[in-house]
Amino acid sequence: MALSTAIFVGKAREWIPEFIEKAKKLRVNAGHEPTADLGPLISKRAKERVLELVEAGVNEGAKLLLDGRKITVPGYENGNFVGPTVLHDVKVNKNFFFKLRNKNILFSQI
Repeated sequence: MALSTAIFVGKAREWIPEFIEKAKKLRVNAGHEPTADLGPLISKRAKERVLELVEAGVNEGAKLLLDGRKITVPGYENGNFVGPTVLHDVKVNKNFFFKLRNKNILFSQI
């Protein structure tokens, strides 16, 4: 699975607010647009899976610090976009974590 993951432990947890601010500045657009930092997912189904995983994480107790689920990209309103999304306090013994780990064909920026 291609997934950007950051694990902050100890004093590194103090970096989380800065990490969130930097993630908010990422530009979501069509992949061929020169200003794009993040492009769309490969299909509508891939987007649905990402949304399901984010929802599962929240339902299992993760804190949603940055929510990119409802992003709209001007000119591509029907695109398969999910903006930067940050989940905090994800427990590795929860179903969400195992679903995320086992979705070996999922490409996203959760």
